[in-house]
Amino acid sequence: MFALALLLDAVLGEPPNSFHPTAWMGRCVGALEPMGRRMCPRWQLAFGAAVAALLPLAAGLAGRGVVRRVASVPLAGLLAEAALLKCAFSVRALLAEAQALQRLLERGDLAGARRQARALVGRDTSSLGEAHLVSAGLESLAENTTDAFLAPWLYYVMAGTPGALAYRAVNTLDAMWGYRGQYEYLGKAAARLDDLANLAPARLAALLLAVASGRSRAALATALAQHGRTESPNAGWTMAALAGGLGVQLEKPGHYRLGMEERPLEPALLGEGARLIARAAALGALLVLGLLLAKEERDRRR
Repeated sequence: MFALALLLDAVLGEPPNSFHPTAWMGRCVGALEPMGRRMCPRWQLAFGAAVAALLPLAAGLAGRGVVRRVASVPLAGLLAEAALLKCAFSVRALLAEAQALQRLLERGDLAGARRQARALVGRDTSSLGEAHLVSAGLESLAENTTDAFLAPWLYYVMAGTPGALAYRAVNTLDAMWGYRGQYEYLGKAAARLDDLANLAPARLAALLLAVASGRSRAALATALAQHGRTESPNAGWTMAALAGGLGVQLEKPGHYRLGMEERPLEPALLGEGARLIARAAALGALLVLGLLLAKEERDRRR
């Protein structure tokens, strides 16, 4: 099942939004937002907490219902569940976004690169120069090592396809509401739940990035020393590991700097970073396959 989902991601990539469970989750959150925004701060906290509890539960239950329904049809059911699991993670699309940013920068299309970077990071990119755009792309690659694939894979090991979909709901809600400012109260529960869900996956992702980089000692040392420089309790681990692994300094102006400036931030680094992420994904997939085999053997012996 897991191997088939990996194959679907590698060959086909993302399905159209009209068929994508993550897009459905996003539309659901978007429909609920106006209701929550009309409330006072105290009720926004309560409403946000209710959505943060119920949306992942609904996604998991829906996933379990689909899995049970298709289980009676051997081959078609296997393919349907693999397709559903694939929708909970993405490797190909993540790498493609970074590579698209690289191509724009190499062509000198700074305006296009700024627009592309807006799809990768939550900051204002309208005034970023080439080096900061490269940094933004690398930071997105690093953080999404956890969010885009490793965490949903680990939740699949623990709770099957429903677990992976429930995680995706948590992450989607955080991506839409988990910000300070206008979402301070509405998104607080979503942000805290996402932090909790990614606590272990982010640290494992940092380790995989370190191993995949070929500069394990530098990457791990950077992650251990500098992970606390970001507001997120998780994102700093993977971003610092990537910075140490590539020998670069990543910077969000006015917020943090990670790594050491051993090499200049040039567009070619985005391709190098994407290849590093691909190697980390391969290592993560092998780890997950091993965990699944061990789980199957344990269940067989019971």
